[in-house]
Parts: sequence; structure tokens; C-alpha cells
Amino acid sequence: MRSDESGRPVVVGVDGSESSKEAVRWAAQEAARRRVPLRLVNAFGWMATGHIGDPGLGADHRAVLLDAARREVATAAAAARLSARDPAVDEQVLTGYPIPVLAAESAGAGLVVLGDRGLGGFTGLLVGSVAVALAARAACPVVVVRGGDGGTPRSEGPVVVGIDGHPVSEAALAFAYEAADARRVPLIAVHAWHDLMVEPTMAPLLDWPVIEADERLQLAERLAGWGEKFPDVAVQRRVIRDRPARALVEASRHAQLVVVGSRGRGGIAGMVLGSVSQALLHHAKCPVAVVRPDTGDGT
Repeated sequence: MRSDESGRPVVVGVDGSESSKEAVRWAAQEAARRRVPLRLVNAFGWMATGHIGDPGLGADHRAVLLDAARREVATAAAAARLSARDPAVDEQVLTGYPIPVLAAESAGAGLVVLGDRGLGGFTGLLVGSVAVALAARAACPVVVVRGGDGGTPRSEGPVVVGIDGHPVSEAALAFAYEAADARRVPLIAVHAWHDLMVEPTMAPLLDWPVIEADERLQLAERLAGWGEKFPDVAVQRRVIRDRPARALVEASRHAQLVVVGSRGRGGIAGMVLGSVSQALLHHAKCPVAVVRPDTGDGT
């Protein structure tokens, strides 16, 4: 990406898991591209309360766990320094639980990066509990680092962005163009339009070529003007008659990053995230960036 003149760091959640280590390596390279610091954050949620029946061991137990958390962050910092040249690394162990800690960190960050699984190896655990919630309430874009079939994320391939015809796509487009420009790779703009509530008995009566032409026009309108801002980014337009989530998951198989906008909203009353964003966080074959319209382009 272009240099972030604000100097906002790339924040990455660290928990010692293999998924977290992949996220650290990806985030270190992203911070280097942006020429900003990398901030490693471990949310230390063990509170200083005594154990029932053994209150005297509480403080000692907490100290042991706190020391382990600090070692996890130090190990992550070493991995970051191997992944990018001379990164400025800030190591933090903060008291609290992952969602509120990382949400607070996002207020001063350009990007928050997470792995797709937490400690314990339960597939989808982190995605289900932290990443979805954080993507819905963070004050900056969120990237969940996924690899094809659980492997290491690829460093080659295009950037893919999902376009749904809604203005929410503008923030995602800005992020995607910046990402493609920084990586010097093509941008694939995917607009899937088959996700329509159409009665089966009515389907044969519809003029599908006309509908497809209209969908192509919508995509062209959304992309208008971006080529002038990013003349070096080659754009491939894909208008696909399919459900958006399925089309983007398929496109992610050969991409190094897929970007999607979201109308998700935070807060106690309704921490929700769009169905397409959630599907990608669970099933994409590459890292996923979720960009809400009120978070800016993250650069």
C-alpha cells in the first residue's frame, strides 16, 4: 500500500497459536509495505482473583501466565523481524479480553490483523468468537489471515474485491485498489447477481440477458473514476450469475487477498456482520479484509 502518512500501526492479535504466527508474518510484511510500525498485542484475560479453595495461589498463577504471554509476544516479535526488513515492532501484553482490547486498539490503528483459529486448534473458533465480532465493530479495516486448506497464505496472485452495487463497496474498493497497487498485481472486481428472490415459476419469464447487461452497467458505474486514481492497476471485471459468497470463495482460491465491504454494526444491542463477510471469514482460501464504510480505506 502507499505509505500511511498518519503513521497508524498495523496491529496484530497474538495468542501463541500457529494461526496467530501466520497472522504475525503477514502483518509484518503489510506494515513494511505501509512503512508503519507493527504492534503486537496479547489480550491477557486472567484476572487477579483467587481460586476457590486455594486463594493463596492466585497471584502466583497469574504471574506464571503473564510471563508466558510475554514470551508469546517476544516469540512473535522475532518471527516478525524475520518476515520483514527492519520492522519497528511494539510488544504489548494488555489486561482484558480479545474483543474489547482489539476494538480499543483499532481506534488508533490503520489495520487490525488476526489469525483464523485460536489456541486449541478448533477450526473456526477465533473466526466465530473474535474475528466476526471485531470486524463488525472495529474502527479500522480487519484482515483475517487464512491459507488455502489451512496452509500458509500465498504471496502471489491477484487481489479480489466483491462489488454488490451498494455504496458500502466504496470503502472496500479504495482498500482493494491500494492493496493491488502496492503489490503490483491485477485487481479482480467480482459482481455476483444471481442472489435474487425469484419465484421458480417466474424465472423462465425473465429476460436474463437484459438483467445481466444491467448488472454489468452497475459494476461499470462502481468502478468509474478509480482507473484514473490508480492507472497502474489492471482491472478484470467479472459479472457472475451466482451467489456472492460462493463466487468470492471460488475467486479466493487463486488470490492473495479478497476484500469485501460490510454493513456490519457494533454495539451490545446488535453485533452483526453481513452474511457474505461471514462466509468468507469461514471459507475463503486466502486472507480476507473486511472494510466497513465508516472505517475509511485503512491507509
